[in-house]
Amino acid sequence: MRIHADDTVEVREDGQKYALRPIAKGEDVIKYGFPIGHAVAPIAAGERVDATNLKSNLSGLGDWQYKPFEKPADGMKNGSFMGYLRADGRVGIRNEIWIIPTVGCAAGVARLLAEKSGGAARAFSHPYGCSQLGGDLLRTQQVLSGLCHHPNAGAVLVLGLGCENNGIDRMRAVLGEYDPQRVAFLNLQDCEDEMAEGLAILAELKRVIAGDRRVPVPISKLAIAVKCGGSDGYSGITANPLVGLVADAFAAHGARVLMTEIPEVFGAEEILLSRAVSKEVFEDAAGIIRDFRGYFIRHGEGIADNPSPGNIAGGISTLEEKSLGCVQKGGKVPLCGALRYGDTLPEAGGLYLVDGPGNDQVAITNLTAAGAHLVLFTTGRGTPLCAPIPTLKIATNSALAKKKKHWIDFDAGALLTGADRDTLCRALFDLCLKTAEGQESKGELAGYADIAIFKDGVTL
Repeated sequence: MRIHADDTVEVREDGQKYALRPIAKGEDVIKYGFPIGHAVAPIAAGERVDATNLKSNLSGLGDWQYKPFEKPADGMKNGSFMGYLRADGRVGIRNEIWIIPTVGCAAGVARLLAEKSGGAARAFSHPYGCSQLGGDLLRTQQVLSGLCHHPNAGAVLVLGLGCENNGIDRMRAVLGEYDPQRVAFLNLQDCEDEMAEGLAILAELKRVIAGDRRVPVPISKLAIAVKCGGSDGYSGITANPLVGLVADAFAAHGARVLMTEIPEVFGAEEILLSRAVSKEVFEDAAGIIRDFRGYFIRHGEGIADNPSPGNIAGGISTLEEKSLGCVQKGGKVPLCGALRYGDTLPEAGGLYLVDGPGNDQVAITNLTAAGAHLVLFTTGRGTPLCAPIPTLKIATNSALAKKKKHWIDFDAGALLTGADRDTLCRALFDLCLKTAEGQESKGELAGYADIAIFKDGVTL
């Protein structure tokens, strides 16, 4: 095997990446135009570069300087799709009934109600809502509130137990304004037959949403989340940059793009923060990143304690390498805001950085609660995990797409065999619009949907 750069380099052994020239001990190793770490031993041209001879440069809280960014002057493109226009002006791409338990003790009842509803409702269970204090309890309430207000939910049944910290009265306070015809509450300890009462409420909610119809709405109303999980050596050269092009295409229509996985920004902050549209946005985004670095330090963990074993097996050697591939999912979209846990997504188009960890389950939940309509989820290893919202899995390599065709919605690996980048971008963009108009993703067809809530405090 030979790799062609300025000169031909002969590869000495099997691996995923190789030195194109000799690299001295201590010298930075460059990929994607940025350092992904430094050599811990001399590396010869053609020698494999991996976790044995490459070490991360990451440490501390980080220090980045704001530089004014000039947004592109191009006008917004027109375009529409068929969606559900809600009373508050927001748009949904599904019209479902969601059952949201306030506490883990009610999760089993929620799941059974969904099962007995005959497909009329979906339950999203979690283990929290009781024995929580302070910030943890607030995070649980904020995420559940975001789900209750989500425009993909035509109606919601909030299911409480009656003795939990996060009781229904507390949840009502966090929810704020809501439509009483579309958000119902049931406290299990207050009723004799929770199944009968729950099913009666679901039947009424089903009647309420029965009249909802899709209408033409601007593409600018869409909120597209971008996420990667189980990366491999191709993630940063196929699926992630392809999703970045699709993000650019949606942003050109005035849509919103959401990105989270804050630890997977570590080492690539310069790329992301350089697109901040104002100093205020820069400081907000940098603050979220610094706070997450501080979270690692407070728990005695190294800033570079990532990637996962699966990522390493797939060819990712340092967190910088993963991050530099990861942030490509945001394309070149101007960074217009940074959302703290529980923040509501604004209506203005652009890229928004959402607070939260890289953990796949927590990340897709954060993106959903923030208001994303669908998730573009790139993967080099494969995963059945899906958010409560439609989740399109984009394979980084064709072997995965073929092996797990019941998981994978789109094959970005075709780029490795000469497929036209712009043609694939258009195809994925069109798939997003078809999904927004009701075409089910592979995950929806299989019935996959999960949530997980970030926790960092005391459990009583």
